[in-house]
Amino acid sequence: MCRWLTYMGPPILMGELIYEPEHSLIDQSHHAAESKSAINADGVGIGWYGEWPEPGRYRQVLPAWNDTNLRHLARHVRSHLFFAHVRASTGTAVNMSNCHPFAVDRTMFMHNGKIGGFDRVRRPMEAAIPDRAFAHRSGTTDSEAFFLMMYNHDVDKNPADAFRKTIEQVENIQRDVIGAPEIQMAAVVADGERITAVRYSSGGIPPSLYWAGSGSPLTIASEPFKTTHDDWTEVPSNHVVHADNSGIGCIEALF
Repeated sequence: MCRWLTYMGPPILMGELIYEPEHSLIDQSHHAAESKSAINADGVGIGWYGEWPEPGRYRQVLPAWNDTNLRHLARHVRSHLFFAHVRASTGTAVNMSNCHPFAVDRTMFMHNGKIGGFDRVRRPMEAAIPDRAFAHRSGTTDSEAFFLMMYNHDVDKNPADAFRKTIEQVENIQRDVIGAPEIQMAAVVADGERITAVRYSSGGIPPSLYWAGSGSPLTIASEPFKTTHDDWTEVPSNHVVHADNSGIGCIEALF
């Protein structure tokens, strides 16, 4: 399982977000507290919005704690909206194309979790990616396939609805192929002005997800940045979080 965070608020340096906190994302890359594995060493990725319409991205297969280029970059890149992700592969290759975040035009996506039986449902999932999104399929992960399937349902216009319909679509594929739905998901999309995050499980407890700050700034993360959870609130299971520049707009049941 991976660890990730997203930040929206007054512009800050990347390093303030991923290095400086007590239990920072870099610390979580080798000391995760709420993941099946404490080690997330299969790559690191950062996304941010700046002067260009499309987001900037930095992705690398080195463990985050050993990436000197990331440390130098973090001292200079400033943004009002960051994505950051450290990866623990669930079976697909460790290469840059499989590192999060993924992006199409202005929309970014990252994910923690697993789509069960992916080796068997991969082909029908990829067949369900619409033509306008398929050209962006550069990796082999279940995460990227799910994101690109969301373009069947206008993820760039209504991301919450796209999450709902794509989850239903994938679960129907799983029923046909492996006999039962099996999705574990903590995922988020953003377009530079709004964030939509989802915590979901087909059964059982979904991957951990929290938020801090009801206004601006707002952070949504796999784990709190402190050893205590003061000022952090757990996202309820099977709920979606809507946020924009003013903070959290609402939290509603996904289904």
